[in-house]
Formats: sequence, structure tokens, C-alpha cells
Amino acid sequence: MQNLNNPITYINGVSVQRATLLYTELGIKSCNDLLNFFPFRYIDKTQFFQIKDLQPNTAEVQIVGKITNVKSVSQQKGSRLVATFQDASGVMELVWFKGQKWIANALKINEPYVIYGKLNHFNGSFSMPHPEMQLVTEYKKTLQSAMQPVYSSTEKLVNSGMSNKIIRTYIENLFKQIYSGIQETLSQEIINEFQLISKKEALLNVHFPKNHELLAKAQFRLKFEELFFIQLQLVRKNRINKTQIKGMLFKNVGTVFNDFYKHHLPFQLTNAQKRVVKEIRKDVASGIHMNRLLQGDVGSGKTIVALLTMLLAIDNGYQAALMAPTEILATQHFNAIATMLKDMPISVELLTGSTKTKKRRVIHEALENGSLHILIGTHALLEDKVQFYNLGLAIVDEQHRFGVAQRSKLWMKNTIPSGEFGGACPPHILVMTATPIPRTLAMSLYGDLDISVIDELPPGRKEIKTVHRFDNQRLSVLKFMRDEIAKGRQIYVVYPLIEESEVLDYKDLMDGFESISREFPMPKYQISIVHGKMTAEKKEFEMQRFVKGETHIMVATTVIEVGVNVPNASVMIVESTERFGLSQLHQLRGRVGRGAEQSYCILMTGVKLSEEAKTRVKTMVETTDGFKIAEVDLKLRGPGNLMGTQQSGVLNLKIADLIKDGEILHLARKTAIKLLEQDPNMQQESNGLIKKAFNEMTKTAKVWSRIS
Repeated sequence: MQNLNNPITYINGVSVQRATLLYTELGIKSCNDLLNFFPFRYIDKTQFFQIKDLQPNTAEVQIVGKITNVKSVSQQKGSRLVATFQDASGVMELVWFKGQKWIANALKINEPYVIYGKLNHFNGSFSMPHPEMQLVTEYKKTLQSAMQPVYSSTEKLVNSGMSNKIIRTYIENLFKQIYSGIQETLSQEIINEFQLISKKEALLNVHFPKNHELLAKAQFRLKFEELFFIQLQLVRKNRINKTQIKGMLFKNVGTVFNDFYKHHLPFQLTNAQKRVVKEIRKDVASGIHMNRLLQGDVGSGKTIVALLTMLLAIDNGYQAALMAPTEILATQHFNAIATMLKDMPISVELLTGSTKTKKRRVIHEALENGSLHILIGTHALLEDKVQFYNLGLAIVDEQHRFGVAQRSKLWMKNTIPSGEFGGACPPHILVMTATPIPRTLAMSLYGDLDISVIDELPPGRKEIKTVHRFDNQRLSVLKFMRDEIAKGRQIYVVYPLIEESEVLDYKDLMDGFESISREFPMPKYQISIVHGKMTAEKKEFEMQRFVKGETHIMVATTVIEVGVNVPNASVMIVESTERFGLSQLHQLRGRVGRGAEQSYCILMTGVKLSEEAKTRVKTMVETTDGFKIAEVDLKLRGPGNLMGTQQSGVLNLKIADLIKDGEILHLARKTAIKLLEQDPNMQQESNGLIKKAFNEMTKTAKVWSRIS
């Protein structure tokens, strides 16, 4: 059996029933799946003990000896099976409480066995309950001789009798059936350059390592290969975007851009913003399709960069769209952009789920005849009815909240198929995120995008002071709130919102609102409240009261994590901080510090904190650098959770670890870039094996090869 795509029932000993279990519990369907189901740890069986050398504190031991006697011993409840086991140096007991009849029949007296298990020590003598046992004659035939693999399992598998030993046996049988046919997947040049062991040896030694050195070599080889093929896919996708997908040509930096830059720009751009605008201008003027990720911390000024890019599109006769994940955020973008453009002859509209039908008709018409220049909105932009005359630029904000299929719809939005504006070209794509992404993660998630980073805050911004306070320090926090309100400042108080416990969260929020209302009574103090159960109109009404300064305190759930920009709000109080993730806390803190005044973030927690919660709080107090925070978050939560579910597909890694294997990732990416520079279509004979493996992989892995 050489075809690794065969179902696992092709392996000797795997029944249909057990194959079904392996599939439902671990997702293992084919022989290839099992081959790539790697151990998560190893039991070192390189050492053999003699009975006379055993110590009471020794955990797991391996001994060679013979069984000289077997008997059943009665006890209070039922009985136990006891075997006398001896080697040349001494005697001990082996004990079984389950399956006694079957075991008693299977044991061979005076035959040499290898036994392995945990020791018990009682009254000066040793015993081993339920040992792993193998006749020495069998032991010598098996693949695992030194370090035994331990595989992930589930309760259901264990209860169904699918022990680690059985899974190990299946993998052993698989190797016996297919070992000679395992194909190499990398070129000789790469193997020589990094002194890699062969694919065959790597797979064998990752499952059944002969020693620690071979295990390390096997792991390096397989991690490198896994990351190399991901990078090959992403780098190739980027090259295709640049060579095969024509981009609309924004030749002119015209009157609209220049007029705005000279007369309406509300503040001086930072050097980082200028650099990013240059990178974008170079892209859109090159005739290739732009696919760029714009990373910038909370408050770094991404919106102004997005607006300048839109003005470039308008100068060249194109329309622009900006899509945000929530109505609040879309509305904020709209208000900011419409305000900056109010004295210019440019039409801007907002389209969200709550836009009235009459207004929608007007927007649709203006879009299709080209009189509407900029459309800002939510998922509503993706509806089939929304068609542009000539969409030249699509900007997606907080893109990890959108699925790839949704974003791809933006590509199909032009009403004119070709002609004067080359409408057959897809719009340039600019993806923005305020969630700084660690470099290793960015290279894996967005390796196909060019990345721009705004890494400095606008001048005049003061760093937000962050402090941690326990619930028993609440009185001093309330006094601080009164002092800030007396200075004319506004305050956010945010409660967690976790979907599984919405009822509980709602109660927490309402309890909190009531206690704050008691501490800050009307009419002297005004309080707004915003939560998920309110209608969009009510939310908007309360938000606007706060924005206009009519209310002093905004009590809210995380709906304000992204959204309202209130320069006068200088204090962010986060209740039950231990229930928030790091990136959420960082986003919340970014709601303050938008004015010239000193701002504060107060993290409230109970006294009992888990180690992870302590780390999160400590990180927030020590740094406001989003990239440092993202690094800690990646270590705490792992890559799959960091970017939301839509993105985790690309990170379904079998053996590599983005946190620990950053250096291997860099090597893999460098190697992929070098290979594609020398041989873009992998046509050289020396790259034949790589191309074959690459085609196999991309057949099964769905690649959205042209969408950011």
C-alpha cells in the first residue's frame, strides 16, 4: 500500500469501528493524517534498572526479568492478581486489579519480559501495578527501542480501549507497510544547505527516535518543511498578485489630494505616516495590484492615511470604499472623514444595516452613476445590490473580523466591466488593523501582503498611565473619578461581555450601573449606559450624549472596544479585568488619551488572580507598546486564538510552533523567496520534488489566491 491518501483501514489491525473513532475524535481519516499525527512528548526508555538499584522516589522504570509465579489474592472488595517478578539482582511484585482472568492466561512463566511502569513502595518492597509488558523476543522486533512516543488523546478514546500503545502499534504497522515508498519533498540543494535528514528518516525518528540527537534533527527537518511550504504558498501568491493581476493606474497626484494636503489637513503627519503614504503611492502608481496591510497602534493615525489614499483614487477618476466590522466604527470613520472633507467638493455617504430604504436607493443610484466618491459602511457594502461605477480602492478595517469570502465580494463590485477605467481590474486593497501583530504571526497570516507599519504616535500625545487596583480599593478609585469630573473630564466604566454568560454579564453591568448611580447622583452627575441588548438608535443616542459632553460617565460593555472618539474622556476603568484578553484591554485603553490632557487606565480585579491574569495585568501596567503586548498575547493564547476564527485555517500547524520556531520561520521564508526568484514556476528539474509536493498540498488546502 503506497498511496497515503488511502483510509486508515488499509493499515493492518485498524477496524472500521476504530477508524471512525479516530476520525471523530482526532480528525484522522487517511494514512497521511496518521503519519503526520506527531507525538507531543516522549518517554525515555534508554535506561534499564536492576531491582536492587530501585529507589522509593523513582517514578517510572524499565526492567528485564522473568515471572516465576502467579496467584490470585483475595481482598476486601474482590481480588487482585499478583505475579512474582525477578531479575539477577532481586525480586518484586506485579499487580493487576482489572482484566485478571485474561492476563493470567496470557502470562508466560520463566520467559524473559521487558516491563515498564510506575513503582509503588510499601514495607521495604517494590511493586508495579498494571505494567506495560513485552516478551524480549517481541521487544527486539519493534521499532521503538529507546524513546517512546506519547500521542494526544481524548477521554472517549481512552474509555474505548484506544490506548497510546494501540495508536503506536498502528503507526508502527503503517511504517512497515509504506516506509520504502515515502517520497522526498525538498530539493537536494535545500537538504545540503541546511544539512537536513531525509523525509523518510525524519518521519521515522519523530515517531520512534533512536536517541535525542536524531529526534532533534527530525523535528527541525519537519518544522522547516511545514513552514517552507506555507511561505512558498504565500510568497508565490504575492508574486502572482504583482505580476499577473493588473492594477488600476493612479498616475496623478492631482488637485483633490494636493488641495486637502495643503489646506485641510487637520495636523502635521508624523514621519511614519509620511513613509506609509509614500509606500502606498508607489504601489498604486506602478500598474500592479496593491495588496497592503497597514498596521498601527490605537490612535496612531491610520484613518488619515486611508483618507489620503482615497483622495488619490478620486484624483484618478475612481471611487473608494471603506468597510468596518461594526456600525459604531463605520459611523466614527464616516463622521471623521466627512468632517475633514466638509469644505471640499467630494461626496461621502454611510451605508449600514440601519440605513433607511429611501436613503439606500439614493446611495445605490449615486454609486452606479459615479457621482458618489466615497462609501463607508459595514457588511452592508457586500450586498448584491451595492454596485459601484468604478471602484478603484477598497479599504477593510479590522480585517480579522471578516471572512475571506466576504472580502472577496468587494472585488466584484464594478458595474462597468472594462473600458476607460479598466474596470476589469480589481480594486486596490488596503487592509487596516489596530491589533498589532507579532512579526512571526504577520509572516504566516499575511505573508502574501506587503506590510506597512505606523510605529509612532502623533506629537502631543501623552502616554496613558495604567494602574492596577483591587476591589477593596474602590473608595479611592471613586474619589479619583470625582476629582477628574470636577476638572471637566469624562470617564468610561467598562464591564466584560462574554457570550456564554450573557445573562450574568448583563446583571453585572446593571448592578454596576446602579452602584455608580448611587455614588454619582443626578442632577449633579449624568450617566450614559450602552450594552448589546439596546437598539441601534438607543445606543447611538447614548453615545452622542457622551460625545457631546452631556454625560460625565459612560457605563458600557465591550461594544466600545472599537468606536467612539471622545478627546475629553481621560479615564478608562475596566471592571473584572481578569476576564478580558490582552488585545481587548489594549483596545479599551486606546479609547482614552485622545486629547491633550493626561489620561488614565484603571484595571480593577478581585484579589484572587490566576498566573495568566497576573501576567496580563502586569503587561498592561508596564507597557503601552501594542507590539510588545501582542508578543505576550501570542505566548499566552497561541496563534489560533489571536486573530479570530476566520484566520486560524492557515495556522493549522502539525509540528511547527510560531512562538518557539520564529528562527526556523525566517529561514523558511528566506528560502522560499530565493527559490521563487530563481525559478518562479518551479520548472527546473532540481525543484521537481518541491513542485510535486506543492501541487499535492494546494490541491487539498483551499487557497484564496487572489484575495488579501
